[in-house]
Amino acid sequence: MSSTANIHSGYTPQGPHYPVSVPVLQTTAYEFPSYADAQQMFAQTKPGFTYTRTGNPTVAVLEARVAELEGGVAAVATSSGQSAVALALLALLGRGDAERAGGADHDGAGRQIVAAHQLYGGTMDLLTDTFADFGYQVDFVDHQDLDAWRAAVTPQTRAVLLESITNPLAELPDLPAIAQIAHAAGVPVVVDNTLATPALYRPIEHGADVVVHSATKFLGGHGSTLAGVLVDAGTFDFAADPAKWQQLAGDKERYAAGASAGATLVERYGKCAFAALVRTKYLHDLGPALSPSASAEILRGVETLELRVARHRQNARAVAAHLAQHPAVSRVHHPSVLIDHDPEAITSRVLARDFPAGAGSVFAFDLAADVDEDPGAVERFIDALGVFKLVANLGDTRSLVSHPAAMTHCRMTRAQRAAAGIAETTIRVSIGLEEPEDLIEDLNQALLTVSDASAGLTITEGGVAR
Repeated sequence: MSSTANIHSGYTPQGPHYPVSVPVLQTTAYEFPSYADAQQMFAQTKPGFTYTRTGNPTVAVLEARVAELEGGVAAVATSSGQSAVALALLALLGRGDAERAGGADHDGAGRQIVAAHQLYGGTMDLLTDTFADFGYQVDFVDHQDLDAWRAAVTPQTRAVLLESITNPLAELPDLPAIAQIAHAAGVPVVVDNTLATPALYRPIEHGADVVVHSATKFLGGHGSTLAGVLVDAGTFDFAADPAKWQQLAGDKERYAAGASAGATLVERYGKCAFAALVRTKYLHDLGPALSPSASAEILRGVETLELRVARHRQNARAVAAHLAQHPAVSRVHHPSVLIDHDPEAITSRVLARDFPAGAGSVFAFDLAADVDEDPGAVERFIDALGVFKLVANLGDTRSLVSHPAAMTHCRMTRAQRAAAGIAETTIRVSIGLEEPEDLIEDLNQALLTVSDASAGLTITEGGVAR
């Protein structure tokens, strides 16, 4: 990723005033030069903006910039990260083909997603509840078990979904190996790159076909604005199996206006066909549009992304190293800690091979406490924090803390959380831009409340001593 692209890509100042910053074109609609222009734009035979629900000049700069940073061919911005994930998957699941799905009807039966079992809690809710209501099948696998991925992918699989850095345990799946399995079966790979950002990792270079972001997080970086974006890599050949990918490679009456007979989205848009489908059907029909003012806020954050991520990463390594030697902490889930203790672990090997700049600043640790014997341990620890803020967010300039079992992953059963490696004592932190010494001091005094493991501990200038 280039810091020059962070600042300049997707925008060239234009007259009459040539503003250096991207102007906020806060409008819902656009006057058409003529009736013929309106007709052609709505038929999608001429480019242009028709209504801000499906496109806006300010939003378009953000889309172009993120697409370039991720190495994709096109992007679609949405109102939140959750909607970006939903639209990406819905566009791949589509209507399906009843005959190929063994006689399945149009309620979604026969179409499947294979997903990693470590995902953001909101994504888990989408997959296990709402998509279940739609009739879609979702199978979860251990993201580190390649045999499990192979076994789970079937002829009905329409997408493989994983995170480049898992939330909340900061594990690193072997994306190239997983992508090879998916592509051999003719399945596209969707990767949530929110925690890594293109400053640390570009999934398209490792086999991803679609990249999604909660731009609310590090791309915006200041905890002020909801936004999402999905990036089309332009790498997946939907035309290779038109029956399977009817929405992209098959004739569709919706797109016939103004087009020659038999025109498909792949024929019309080429490598950008998937992004075109998301925009013209799902963004248009479901309406989770990003506002121009929100786009400007995210663009402002993207300009400093590389600098912020570097400081986030530096602080996180210092905090993780300190927690790893603290007697009130039983385990630290950060790749920089794991690689020192188990260099042959999958996360360690992927870190060394694919993450030369490090693995980010969102990770988890487990308190050395038994919640069955001391059910108040987690609450005492969190309520004792001062610099860390108890917030359902991450990627902020501020350091944040959350309790996955009670917050983001609360709708999973205890058994499901355990299978994903999330304990009742697991604490997720998003390390901000404060002085690392202040963060360590705050954690130290709060860890004193974890009574069983911290009995007899006192805070010293160098950290913790007995």
